[in-house]
Parts: sequence; C-alpha cells; structure tokens
Amino acid sequence: MRNFNYKSESNKLLTPDIVALLTKVNEFKGKQNQFLEIKPDTLDYLVDLAKIQSTEASNRIEGIYTSDERLKKIVSEKTAPRNRNEQEIAGYRDVLNTIHKNYEYIPITKNMILQLHQNLYKFSGMSIGGNFKNADNVIAETDAEGNQRIRFTPVHAWETAEYVDAICREYNDAITKESLDPLIASMVFVLDFLCIHPFNDGNGRMSRLLTLLTLYRLGFMVGKYISIERIIENSKETYYEALEESSEGWHEGANNYEPFIRYMLGVIISAYREFDERVLIVSGKRQSKPEMVEDLIRNTLGQITKREISEKLSNMSEVTVQRTLASLLKEKKIIKIGGGRYTKYIWNRENDK
Repeated sequence: MRNFNYKSESNKLLTPDIVALLTKVNEFKGKQNQFLEIKPDTLDYLVDLAKIQSTEASNRIEGIYTSDERLKKIVSEKTAPRNRNEQEIAGYRDVLNTIHKNYEYIPITKNMILQLHQNLYKFSGMSIGGNFKNADNVIAETDAEGNQRIRFTPVHAWETAEYVDAICREYNDAITKESLDPLIASMVFVLDFLCIHPFNDGNGRMSRLLTLLTLYRLGFMVGKYISIERIIENSKETYYEALEESSEGWHEGANNYEPFIRYMLGVIISAYREFDERVLIVSGKRQSKPEMVEDLIRNTLGQITKREISEKLSNMSEVTVQRTLASLLKEKKIIKIGGGRYTKYIWNRENDK
C-alpha cells in the first residue's frame, strides 16, 4: 500500500501559480459571504437552477441522459423515474440535496462515503450501491475510431476499503492540523479518490459530489448557486488531461497533483465569476431585459450561445432572448458565428473604439 502524507505535499504544491489561484478564490469567497449576508432570500432561483444543471451535467458526463422536460420534473420531485437512467438521475438529485442541506453534519469518512453511494443507487435497487467494488477495474477511454486504451489501473478490489480509510484520515488530519491549505487538501483528496476508483460504478459522480461536500465544509458555497459540474462538463477534455497527468506515478507516490489542482481551482474561479454576473441581476440592478442580454454579451470575453444566455438569465423567456439577439444583430452590436444549433455570438468590439 502506498503512503499518504498530505503535509509533505504542502511545499511542493504551493507554487506561485497555485498561490495566485488560491488568492483569487479566497477573494471571491469574501465577496460571496458579503452578498449572502445582505440578500439571502434572493438567491433561491439560482439554487434551483444549479441543482438542475448539476444533476444533468454530472450524469451526462457518464452518458446518462433524459429529456429536458423529464429532468426538470425529476429534480423538482414532480415525477417518479421511469427507467435506469432516470433512477440514477433521481439518486444524484437526492445526494445533492442531502449535501446542500446537511453538509455541516456529513463527515469525510469511509462509512459516510459508502452511505452516500448507497443513496446514489437507492432507486435502482442495484446491490452495488453502498458497497466497494468486488472486482478489479480499470479507467479506459475510447477514441474517435473506437479504439480503447487503459488510461489508469486503480488499486485492487481487496485493498479498496483500506485505501479509502487512509485518505479520509489523512484529509481530516490535514484540515485539523492545517498542515496543508484546505482547498489544496480537498483537491488532493478528490484526486486520490479517483485513483482508488473504489466502486464498480458511480466513481465520477461520487467524486463531484465529494468535491461539493468538501468545498461547502470549507465555506466555499459557490457550487450551491453555480453548477460546478456543468463547468467541468464544458471543459471535460481538459479535465481528463489534468486527471491523467496528475495520476501518473500515483501508485508509487511519485505523482504530481499540480495539474489537477490548477484545473479545479480554475473551475472554482470560473464559477465565482459567473456568480458575480448573476448577482448583478438578482441584486436589483434596474435594467430592461434586452439591456441585460446586451450587458451579458458585452461582458463575455469570447463567444456565447443562446443556450448559455438563457441559462445565465434564467428568469427570461427564450422568445425575449431571441428577439434581443435579432435586434442587436440588426444594430451591428454583436457578431453571429456559425449557424443552427451551433450558432454563437460575440460582442462587436469595433463599437467600443
């Protein structure tokens, strides 16, 4: 069994790049706390939207789908799951709700991880729920030509319980003794969890739920209002690259956690930036709906789709968004790129000169 020593990782991981990212995340956390104290009741719709997006994205990464209409009904508990996919979606919804409501009382322990995994599969009735893997597994990927390669070989099934227990103890010790920055400790723990790959199924979804749980317990609440899972899904190629780079040499204790930590801190910063954008709308900034769309595109660096506009301005109808886009195009304030479902828009910076 490899040794886990999060304290020894501290100096290696506090590189100038990582320190700069940590500083930025903590700055956003301070702004987050100020807003939540002032307007705690105005964020309910952000929570509801994030639940839908998180449940959809985390399951979609694993190839688990249902229609948009069914998804919304399942997340809002207005219908029962009809098939295996919907059963797993409903399970994710319930674990996510549990973490949202009770994170302060959910310790990072082996038994609690098993309980959360059991709840993830409670609608399917599958025996794998709440049990560690009973056979060795591999992490594989398939390329565009259908060729499969093994990207990583996790620990043996018979070692799993001991390994999970070890990383839980090491994580809690690092947090208690402050031997490693808590955010870094959280990301190291998640990477170790993924490398152990303790379950026959559900490892990816559990890793994202554990990410939220550890962040909430550390006071970083942005994932409650902005879907971190959606940001990961939108950058999943980079996510898998960082995961592969950081898992190389893991069995020998010679891996480099920095690529994965850098990626995850970037995801958290992206979520906080989006949170700031939405706060401007929720906090009562007096604008017409077309002005909101215009401001959103103007303040977006790069391209944005109609769907992304609708997600960020969730209290606005698609008809209003479409009419505003048509008007902005006619006025040459924005530029249209592509067509059909792949259409994107970008602010015409020539107007700013």
